[in-house]
Amino acid sequence: MVRIGAHDREGDPLTVAHATGADVIQFFLGDPQGWGAPTFPAGDPAALREAFAAAGVDVYIHAPYGINVASANNRIRIPSRKLLTQQLAAAAAVGAKGLIVHGGHVTQGVADEAGYDNWRKAVERIGRPVPLLIENTAGGGHAMARGVDAVARLWDAIGDIAAAGAENGTGEIGFCLDTCHTHAGGDDLAGIVDRVKAITGRIDLVHCNNSRDEFGSGRDRHAPIESGTIDPALLLDVVRAAGAPVISETPDPAADIRWLRTHLDSA
Repeated sequence: MVRIGAHDREGDPLTVAHATGADVIQFFLGDPQGWGAPTFPAGDPAALREAFAAAGVDVYIHAPYGINVASANNRIRIPSRKLLTQQLAAAAAVGAKGLIVHGGHVTQGVADEAGYDNWRKAVERIGRPVPLLIENTAGGGHAMARGVDAVARLWDAIGDIAAAGAENGTGEIGFCLDTCHTHAGGDDLAGIVDRVKAITGRIDLVHCNNSRDEFGSGRDRHAPIESGTIDPALLLDVVRAAGAPVISETPDPAADIRWLRTHLDSA
């Protein structure tokens, strides 16, 4: 049975997990827009880890949005590597199954190849005590993970490191598939799981979100499963095909968790 959960925006992840009926909870360790060191709900990572284990709730941590290891700007790239290292260690401290990070981008005038090379340097240098899950993104003309073609270029740069880490225990690199980002980024959701797995070899987590905007819009605005521009049947197909844990990042995750369970059980 697929484990389904919610993203906590309240700062009390275990309470949100219980309130939404989640098997899985995702949250930030600190300000999602900030650059400060990770902070922990209730201040004690060991106690938090034990509480999640006792409740049978799996944990995923989302890295702050500003992290951009692809950047050619030293003032962004170097702090990004530092914060990503801190976030990975903190995620391990709370017993997380993985740390999700966006693919980042380069600015206009900088070759995309520089961004992919910076990604390679980052994963060569950063230890991964939990799997680092790279998430596809919705917009940006020079984004490292917008669309299947960009993800393929990223895995061309880091795929051998990812495979070696999985084999020798030095730290896994995986993939988080966001359905809203896929749709907004201009990729058809039909067959997307097979296309991504052909590149990455795996999908570790699905962010099952509908989209408020049209196909290819480039806008990252999530909608409830039944009220967006994506056919909900396509979302179910993605969840079934991926066979990975699912997180709802929509305005009413409890309703979407119930909807997913009802429709997955009725298949």
